[in-house]
Amino acid sequence: MSYGMMNGFADIIEVRHVKDSEGFSVTTDEVLATVRIYREGRHGSQRWANLATFSEATDLFRFRCIPNLTVTTEHIIVCDGDRYDIISVENVKGRGMYVEVLAKRSEATNGKS
Repeated sequence: MSYGMMNGFADIIEVRHVKDSEGFSVTTDEVLATVRIYREGRHGSQRWANLATFSEATDLFRFRCIPNLTVTTEHIIVCDGDRYDIISVENVKGRGMYVEVLAKRSEATNGKS
C-alpha cells in the first residue's frame, strides 16, 4: 500500500456523552485522528465475494497504524461528509503497519446524513 493509493482523508471519531451544567446528557464527537485512507466501496469483486460474512459492510478502509491509538468498533469514521460505523478492524498481515476496517454507512433517522 503506497501513499499514491491513499488518496482520501478521513477522521476517526469517538462519540462521548457529556453532562452539561444543567445535568442533561449531550452527545459530542471527539476527533481522535485525521488520516490518509484508501477507500473501496462494495462491488462485485472476488474480494467482496470472500467477505460474504460481512454482508452489511458497505465500504472497506485501509490506513496506516496510528501510534498510541487502537481503533475499535466503538469508533466512527467520517469520510467525505458521510459517517461509517465500524464493523470489523484487522491488522493487515499482523505486521502493525496498516489497519483494514470494514464499515457500514450510517443513515440518520430523519433521512439526512
